[in-house]
Amino acid sequence: MTHCLKTAMIFAAGRGERMRPLTDTCPKPLLEAGGKPLIVWQIERLAAAGIETIVINHAWLGEKIEASLGDGSPWGVELRYSPESEALETAGGIAQALPLLGSGVFIAVSGDVFCDFDYTALRDRATALARDELPGMHLVMVPNPPFHPRGDFALIDGALALDGEPRLTFGNIGLYDTRMFRDLAPGTRRALTPYYRETIAEGRATGELYAGRWENVGTPAQLQALDQELRQR
Repeated sequence: MTHCLKTAMIFAAGRGERMRPLTDTCPKPLLEAGGKPLIVWQIERLAAAGIETIVINHAWLGEKIEASLGDGSPWGVELRYSPESEALETAGGIAQALPLLGSGVFIAVSGDVFCDFDYTALRDRATALARDELPGMHLVMVPNPPFHPRGDFALIDGALALDGEPRLTFGNIGLYDTRMFRDLAPGTRRALTPYYRETIAEGRATGELYAGRWENVGTPAQLQALDQELRQR
C-alpha cells in the first residue's frame, strides 16, 4: 500500500513582531539562516519525505513570499498559496486553505521553525489517522525550551493528555485531518488551541517526542546564532 501523506501546509502569515525591525520589510519566513530562507529549509525537508504539494498561507508581505518561492519546481514540489488579507490564525488559515489542501491527512508546520525532524516518520501515523472513523490529530512534541518551562500537554504512552506528567511543548509540527475544519467558514479568524483541547479531551490525539535539533526562531539574536551555526556546519 502506498502511503497517503502527500500534502503539507506551512504557516507563514504571521507578522513576526519579535523579529522587528527585520520583518518590517521582509516576511519572517524569508529571513535567512545559513544562506537560505527559513521556509526553504522546511520545504527541502518536506520534499525529501515525498511530499508533493505544499500549501503556504500568507498575509504580511505575502507577495514577496510568492515572488521568492515561485511554483516550487526547484524543490520538485508544487507550491500553492492561500492569501489572507489579515492573518486568520492557524485554524482559520487551514479552513481558508481547504480547497488547496484537498481531503485527507496533511502535515502542518510553522514557517519559522528550524529542525532536523524526518517527516517520513509520520507516514504510518498518517495512514492510521486516515482510517479512523472520527478525525484526529498527531502532534510532535519537544522537550520544554527555556521560554516555555511548563510545556503544553502531557504525553502518556503515545497519547496526549491535558493533565499529567511528563509535560512537553508542542513543536509546531502536526498531522491533521481536513474533516476537522470543514465546518469552519472560510475567512473566520480562529486559533488551533480549542481544537487541540477538544481532540485531546476526547482521546483522539496522539503524540511523539522528538528530542533532536529543533528551534522556534523568534528573535534577531536567535536568527543570528542559528545563521552562525549553520555556516559552520
